[in-house]
Amino acid sequence: MADLIDDRIQAASAPVDYSEAGIFRLGLKISHLRLILAIEDHGQISAAADSLSISQPAASRMLGEIESILKAPLCARIARGVELTQYGKALARRARTIFLELRETAREINELKTGSGGSVSLGSVTGPALNLAVPAIRQVSTAYPGIEINIQIENSTVLVRELLAARHDFVIGRIPDDINPRLFNLVEIGAEDVCLIVREGHPLLDKDVIVPGDLPGYDWVFQPQGTLLRRAVEDSFLSAGVPLPSTIINTSSIILTISIVCNTNAVAPVARDVANLISGNGSQAGQIRVLPTTFDIQIRPYSLITAKGRALPPSAKLLYDLILKQSTA
Repeated sequence: MADLIDDRIQAASAPVDYSEAGIFRLGLKISHLRLILAIEDHGQISAAADSLSISQPAASRMLGEIESILKAPLCARIARGVELTQYGKALARRARTIFLELRETAREINELKTGSGGSVSLGSVTGPALNLAVPAIRQVSTAYPGIEINIQIENSTVLVRELLAARHDFVIGRIPDDINPRLFNLVEIGAEDVCLIVREGHPLLDKDVIVPGDLPGYDWVFQPQGTLLRRAVEDSFLSAGVPLPSTIINTSSIILTISIVCNTNAVAPVARDVANLISGNGSQAGQIRVLPTTFDIQIRPYSLITAKGRALPPSAKLLYDLILKQSTA
């Protein structure tokens, strides 16, 4: 019995080969890496399991397998769920790189097989998507008709997390306060002017100029809590000593925002480029008007953002450079 215990102690304390080939020889699987990333994204094992369409007990067993393979604790319990330890964060960081390389491999092979001009995945907040991304996409599509461009319009919080998850080549937006800026390369390319929109015939349009005190009595359509635009609007209320609106509808959809504004007395903050596009354009969007306000809504400049240590493929670099050039024109 003593010999058996000694053998187990020696096995547990034996050094682990942490090279890529070594850990995969020990049994680390792609499914293990997906689980670690899901735990990092969701902060709960149950939510991570749901996102992977597996049961929570299966996810817990899989986590135990990974810790056994690496001989290191990967998760620690906190009040609202779990968080990755330094070992778990290191594994998650490398896992994202692995999945990025696999995605790029699949993309390169597909381009070689089809003879297409490549593909690009871009994320952008709404304003620069209209005044920078669209003209650049038009140039790329004309010069390279075989190129495939995928674009997601969202708030910066969503976009930056998608970039970290290797689902975008680059994004146009801002780094949220709760994400480490050292993970990215940034090139500041512009400022986004924000205005307030209402429907045609809104009572506020009877005023020549709108002051902050005129606004809290109306419903508001906001981006979700924590987004930079929403915080900027809330700060403008607080700095003016005006109470925040009591009735708020939260949505990141510009289409739903326009629909609500057109059919109610709600007020919504949007990028001025968006307001210029939709106001006076006929149909329902033509019912939109911009409020004449006495105050500015300040929001941080937006940037071209790439993940540090991740090179852009040629097709993405082409679009990136055109957007950068467009921003300085």
